[in-house]
Amino acid sequence: MLIYSINKALIVTTTQLTMILIAVASIFLVFIIIAIIKMYKLKAENRKLMNTNAFKDYEATDKEFTGHLYGDN
Repeated sequence: MLIYSINKALIVTTTQLTMILIAVASIFLVFIIIAIIKMYKLKAENRKLMNTNAFKDYEATDKEFTGHLYGDN
């Protein structure tokens, strides 16, 4: 009798399962949308930074660098 009541308590209907799956899918959809928005913002910021003089100055100094970073050992 105890096993029967436990099995009956663990039964999940298809409607309940569908609602749970819809809720989980909705949460993941929100996370994906947030990630896409952040990606576009980072691309725009990167484009803006690539056009600044600071990046061009860094490129010029990087080409002239011939030594190493650990001093004159």
